[in-house]
Amino acid sequence: MEQVLLFIYDNREIITIVILSIFLGIEVIGSVPSVLHTPLMSGANAIHGVVIIGAIIVMGKAEPDNYIALVLGFFAVILGTLNVVGGFVVTDRMLEMFKKKKKTN
Repeated sequence: MEQVLLFIYDNREIITIVILSIFLGIEVIGSVPSVLHTPLMSGANAIHGVVIIGAIIVMGKAEPDNYIALVLGFFAVILGTLNVVGGFVVTDRMLEMFKKKKKTN
């Protein structure tokens, strides 16, 4: 318990920023009209490229015998890549809806 309290005390600025970011995110998403939720989420999925870069950095700095960091990094790269690809697929599908249809005569 003492280690947890020490961790919280040492990282109180970061924890405060994360908590404020959560409340800000809820406010921003809550005020978006429902029509814009899909484009917003597809863009947010594409931003997960940052997760991929972070996971690659973690895997690169991990010790060769630290299997937990390597496995978690590997899964983060796989899941982040799936999320990025999904975001682009959804965005492409939505943009296709706004293109004019070709007339066949």
